[in-house]
Amino acid sequence: MGSGLLLLVFVYLFGQTTPPKKDITTQKTDSTTVVAKSVTTQDILQSFKSQLTPLQLSHVNSLEHSVVRGDVKNQQINSFMQLADFWKDSVKDGFLPYAYYIGETAKLENSEKELTFAAQLFLENLRGQDDAGVKNWMANNAKELFEKSLKLNPNNDSSKIGLGACYIFGSSANTPQEVMQGIQQILEVAQRDSNNMYAQFMLGLGGEVSGQFDKAIERLSKVVQHQPNNIEAILTLADINEKKGNKREAIKWYENARGLINNENLIKEINERIKLLQ
Repeated sequence: MGSGLLLLVFVYLFGQTTPPKKDITTQKTDSTTVVAKSVTTQDILQSFKSQLTPLQLSHVNSLEHSVVRGDVKNQQINSFMQLADFWKDSVKDGFLPYAYYIGETAKLENSEKELTFAAQLFLENLRGQDDAGVKNWMANNAKELFEKSLKLNPNNDSSKIGLGACYIFGSSANTPQEVMQGIQQILEVAQRDSNNMYAQFMLGLGGEVSGQFDKAIERLSKVVQHQPNNIEAILTLADINEKKGNKREAIKWYENARGLINNENLIKEINERIKLLQ
């Protein structure tokens, strides 16, 4: 699948997660090769805060410094929750700071439910992130949250799968051993429960990342049998078949996905892809 179509799919499914100031995450070497820089939480927050009006910035700064004395933990939780609400409701495309403060709140509350929710927020959106530095930041946040959740409940298969997926889809996806570490983590669940569609789905996506296309097709086909409206699985099957040169199969899956989508831009991209394959 072309990168433009892939990113459009994730925007359609999850919304935009790109920081407003993209120059914080890339730099050019003397040979003009663009490389990823390490991105910190401060980089992310400062990037978004730079887009605020003076009144909004004053409000955010006030919330950030509102904890002074007394019941510090509960005050901090309240402050983080207010900051999360602000970035979610008051700022366009404020997902990254919103997710960060949801994660910080979950850490303080130390609730398996909240930790897992926050981790999934990062995981679901990092796969649509094309900036390697931001993707790595998101993956690291998700890993930490999943790990804390698993300390509370080591038997939560969904959290095990999520943690494995962080290794597959983080910027470390360029390192084969990292991808295999994630796949092995998820395989442990799939081998115990072959009908766990979340595990099959993630293994299918991992198969595409690692170039194991036949295994990926087998797993994603099983997912679609159980979840016929899983747009991402269907489009990934189209993408893999296109990469393998199976044009007829690729067209079939693109047409299948098109019938499930009501986004004009995405339908247009799919139609163009089908034309190129015919």
